[in-house]
Amino acid sequence: MINRLVFGAAFACLLSLPASASQWSVDHAKSRVGFTVQWSGQPFVATFKSWNADINFDPADLAHSRALVTIDLGSEASDLPDNDDGLKGPEGFAISQFPTARFETTGFVSKGANNYVATGRLTIHGVSRQVSLPFMLAIAGNTAHMSGRTAVMRTDFGLGQGEWASPATIAHEVAISVDLTATKTR
Repeated sequence: MINRLVFGAAFACLLSLPASASQWSVDHAKSRVGFTVQWSGQPFVATFKSWNADINFDPADLAHSRALVTIDLGSEASDLPDNDDGLKGPEGFAISQFPTARFETTGFVSKGANNYVATGRLTIHGVSRQVSLPFMLAIAGNTAHMSGRTAVMRTDFGLGQGEWASPATIAHEVAISVDLTATKTR
């Protein structure tokens, strides 16, 4: 009788533990987070050199999957350093007031054939908006490769003041791209 009680109590404890998706460590040397925007009629392509991603994801357990990405906006870099300096200033990211951007997922949906959509809150310039990020994911053993792209309106986040407010110079729509390679750590 005591053995059954001990076994029952142990089983109940195991059932009460929260499920946990696999944790992934991003290989920054093989990964990229950036954006593209039309600037004076030409594509302006930039990346962020400093960012962190805390990812717990399991295709078989989307309910317990989550991701939190924090980007150092001052690490933005492109082939046009003059534009980079302007982007970091008060008419752009205003990094002295808003040094980071943040994306925190609120859910994942499988679209089949290794295609998913992450929904979450994107916070830039002190403004948060709901964003959906469609992405493709390939997992081979303990290595995963994810690539996704979404578009946001920079004006929804209060980005682009003064002469940059008009879409004549810088388009309002900005394409955000993510390309990550990660290794499962647990």
